[in-house]
Amino acid sequence: MKRMLLAAALALTATVAGSTSASALSSPPPSPEETATGEMTPSPDGASPSPQGSPVGPGCSTLEGALPGIADKPVASALADVPDLSSLAEAVKQAGLAEQLNEADDITVFAPSNDAFDAIPQDARDRVMADKEELTRILTYHVVEGRKAPADMEDITLKTLEGGELTVKGSGEDLTINDAKVTCGNISTGNATVYIIDKVLMPQ
Repeated sequence: MKRMLLAAALALTATVAGSTSASALSSPPPSPEETATGEMTPSPDGASPSPQGSPVGPGCSTLEGALPGIADKPVASALADVPDLSSLAEAVKQAGLAEQLNEADDITVFAPSNDAFDAIPQDARDRVMADKEELTRILTYHVVEGRKAPADMEDITLKTLEGGELTVKGSGEDLTINDAKVTCGNISTGNATVYIIDKVLMPQ
């Protein structure tokens, strides 16, 4: 009798095991996303586009090669990777502001081009570069809190990190910041939106 019960139990076990194996084989394998998280990850095809938008301005075409490489970099590091902003990057480094800018959350930087720096007489540039306090005051006058899209800046006044104000006029690709014209704006970096301008802004 015991032998008959044992045989029946073994047969039942084999049947259940076979059924489980067949079920496992008929089910599709989990995706890498499911394996890692235990949940389905939405398809990239369904992802929303970045709200930042594309760079705008008459001077953007000359920067196309540099812009894709800075999208994920913090802003001070990004400035150093754009050839037309090398003078600004050097000034930021001289003032000791690189770390502060890189660690800031969501800011907008109005970045004078190399031509804007070159328009300042050499003796005046040398004097300011040697005065860390004055250099810091000038550079922080070019930074405001929050990421500003072109649509956010139509005919408004912005308060800078230096404490002064910037007057923005125009719209779209025709924006001026005080008396400086935006040559390429709405450039996205890892923590900032950058607008390249054709003059160095001087706080009052």
